[in-house]
Amino acid sequence: MNKGQYNYKTTDIGKKGEILAAGFLQELGFEILQFNYRFKRAEIDLIAISESILIFIEVKLRSNLLFGQPETFVSIRKQKRIKRAAENYIFEKNWLNDIRFDIVSIVNTNGVISIEHFVDSF
Repeated sequence: MNKGQYNYKTTDIGKKGEILAAGFLQELGFEILQFNYRFKRAEIDLIAISESILIFIEVKLRSNLLFGQPETFVSIRKQKRIKRAAENYIFEKNWLNDIRFDIVSIVNTNGVISIEHFVDSF
């Protein structure tokens, strides 16, 4: 498998995770505003509103737990990039209310999907 194929597959899997997460959050009453917001080298998987709070959401999907829970893969470096992108989004939209950063962890083991939502994660 060459690098290009691997990146496409990883991106495709990531998109499926984001769609699953968005559906899960919508069932909880979240309004999804945007998928894959980009600012410089940072990307925010989902941006949503719930109860007048603007929420920046990182989605992590794994097919097994051999290396740990998906949510543990949101590094400090990744958090800083997300926060930088969030600052730009807030400025662009002139958002003046509360914000928070959540993680949605998805494990898909042989077609059995479990989703966990971590509120105010970082």
